[in-house]
Amino acid sequence: MKKQPVKIVKHCRTCKSTDLKKIFSLGDMPMVNNFLTSYQLDQPELKFPLTVVFCPKCGMVETLEVVNPSLMYTNYVYISTFSKTMADHFDKLAQSLIARFGMTSRSLVVEMGSNDGLFLKKFKKYGVKVLGVDPAKNLAKIANQEGIETLDTFFSKKIADKIVKEKGQASLVIGTNVFAHIDDLDDVLKGLNVVLKDDGIFVAEFPYLVDLVQGVQFDTIYHEHLSYFSMKPLAHLFKRFNLELFDVERTPVHGGSVIIYVKRKGAESSQTARLKRLLVEEERLGIHEKKTLDAFAKKVLIIKRDLNKLLIGLKKRKKKVVGFGAPAKGNILLNYCGIDGKLIDYLTDNIPYKHGLYAPRTHLQVFPQERVAEEQPDYLLLLPWNFKKEILRKLASYRKKGGKVIIPIPKVEII
Repeated sequence: MKKQPVKIVKHCRTCKSTDLKKIFSLGDMPMVNNFLTSYQLDQPELKFPLTVVFCPKCGMVETLEVVNPSLMYTNYVYISTFSKTMADHFDKLAQSLIARFGMTSRSLVVEMGSNDGLFLKKFKKYGVKVLGVDPAKNLAKIANQEGIETLDTFFSKKIADKIVKEKGQASLVIGTNVFAHIDDLDDVLKGLNVVLKDDGIFVAEFPYLVDLVQGVQFDTIYHEHLSYFSMKPLAHLFKRFNLELFDVERTPVHGGSVIIYVKRKGAESSQTARLKRLLVEEERLGIHEKKTLDAFAKKVLIIKRDLNKLLIGLKKRKKKVVGFGAPAKGNILLNYCGIDGKLIDYLTDNIPYKHGLYAPRTHLQVFPQERVAEEQPDYLLLLPWNFKKEILRKLASYRKKGGKVIIPIPKVEII
């Protein structure tokens, strides 16, 4: 029986409560990584509602609609290797994990959502055995060609059984910017219980709900990102599978993320002081209260209003505005704010796979970033604002010549 392209969530992913409250809707949104060729511009595009809901019982924030993952991940255009920030971050994190958990050449690291193998390369460099699992066939092919063994499929209990049979159990399972993409968390956690050694550790990194709300980062909400985690619902989730969230650290990656550490549950809790502090801080901030999330939704509307007002004004003054970067989050911002070729001229990106393609629904064409230096547009709309520091350094010459950069989030400003 053919799977439906979209389904509606019936219960909270972490505590299974059916009492879900709507926070706001971003309207109908395209698949944000589905860039188009010129031949596809006149064809109908897939688009689905994108609604954010909240579970009052455990504090979980998630999307109401779940798009069939095969529509999003079989051919994937986000590639970790093209970000120096991420490459440096992964190198430091790999060194930290190896030292902290005493990993050796006998240790096996399994990564779910391993992309093109960038993170696993860091472990392999230090002599640790690695195995990637990623459903994007194009990226798995790249990883395998570069010596990072990768299974082109989704991580699940079935795949965990296969890994243990062929490779043995893992000392470490990692998932960076993938755990929040998973609909069936129960199946993944069953797989973790299979693949992890008794003293094995699961480490995951993903955007943190507190940073999302405080930074008004609505553009990180899209169909791939199903869950917007805070510590309270996560602790509840892992407890159901006899696992324990025992440590957490915050990181500036992607506008504010957390790295969580999970192990098999022991007789006594081993929560670190910093995890306990973060749990208390979440309660103080009211992050698990609907009124806090409602206030966030109002700020999103203000950004939409202010950005449109600015771009319309610049267009009237005959200023040339170009989108710098073509990330998934940028496509959410452009579509939600109704920004297309009438307000900005085109997009630029440093990923060659995107060059010559067109952004979903807005149909803005993507060019190499070198075009900015060639044409010196009046303004750049910075869409991957989470890499602001790295990009502003890259744009030093452009800015020195009088070019200005529009930062859309957490509030619209020109620098």
